[in-house]
Amino acid sequence: MKARWKVRPEGSNWGDFGPDDQLGSMNLVGREQVLKGLAEVRSGQTFSLSLPLDYPGGTALHPSRHPPRRFATLRAGKSAGAQCFCFALARDNPLLTDVVSDDVVLLHTQYSTQWDGLAHMGSLFDSDGSGKPDITFYNGYRLRHGLKLAERSDSAEPWATYENPRADVLGVENLAKHGVQGRAVLVDLFKHFGRANHAVTYDDLQKILELDNVVIEKGDMVCFYTGLDDVILGMGGKPDPGVLHGSCSGLDGSDRRLLSWITDTGIAALISDNFAVELMPKAPGPQVSHALLPLHEHCLFKNGIHLGELWFLRDLAKCLREDGRSRFLLTAPPLHLPGAVGSPVTPIGTV
Repeated sequence: MKARWKVRPEGSNWGDFGPDDQLGSMNLVGREQVLKGLAEVRSGQTFSLSLPLDYPGGTALHPSRHPPRRFATLRAGKSAGAQCFCFALARDNPLLTDVVSDDVVLLHTQYSTQWDGLAHMGSLFDSDGSGKPDITFYNGYRLRHGLKLAERSDSAEPWATYENPRADVLGVENLAKHGVQGRAVLVDLFKHFGRANHAVTYDDLQKILELDNVVIEKGDMVCFYTGLDDVILGMGGKPDPGVLHGSCSGLDGSDRRLLSWITDTGIAALISDNFAVELMPKAPGPQVSHALLPLHEHCLFKNGIHLGELWFLRDLAKCLREDGRSRFLLTAPPLHLPGAVGSPVTPIGTV
């Protein structure tokens, strides 16, 4: 099938997994990687890698993302007094002994422990060689405007409706259907930088991998433990944005050698306990067209590398450090939520 783009971004893998691919580098995680992950299981000990989904708390990290709101489901659409929570069916039929609870939640999909889907971050890019940049996503998928609410696109564009946008391609359901299970590698940045707000460069990372005898191979999912998860938990749901934004390390997204290494190594996913994997910029960028979050652009837009953010890695990192290990089995499917650009996740690390 003919590609939907004439020009692909420099340093991208568009088309390498097929012209209509929507899975990106997670294509590298198949049976072989599952077996490699299982081979790392020695004690059978499991670690939940999720924060409580109402953490970090408030809107300190992202003003448009709010904590979950949970409600009791209404019974027969009625209001107060008819909630499906500890509802004794005997109220309707005295012969019944059942007591039912049911609830509903309003959830921002990327508020807490999450996967960034491939429709989460695109770029203004001239993929058809017209000389005019257009809103474009991984593998050349582009935005379409002006469709009516009930209409759906038959051309596999990211958003099928304008009034009620959704990712009809590159949605997180692709990751859910594929499944996320395989070998993962943990890099302990906290061990080397503590809570210093350090931007980790290519040179920094290579030194750490050598010192800690960490080997990363094609198809591995890579986790970076920075210690920010512990800082978040220590704030008890009332985070101080100044402290959070000034604490712990993250990758230096502006380091081109680091970005090239991510691609050349064949990493399937990047994960961290911080809120962007890369450090957020603290100064104005260059006076030319550029991405505010260059690692996001490189991973999600150019190479289809999913990003895991705000994971809870502390206990797993401590266990691996004590055992002198870095590899483990990771199981982390997102919600099978069609059209979503991201998803909460409760990952499990097994050692």
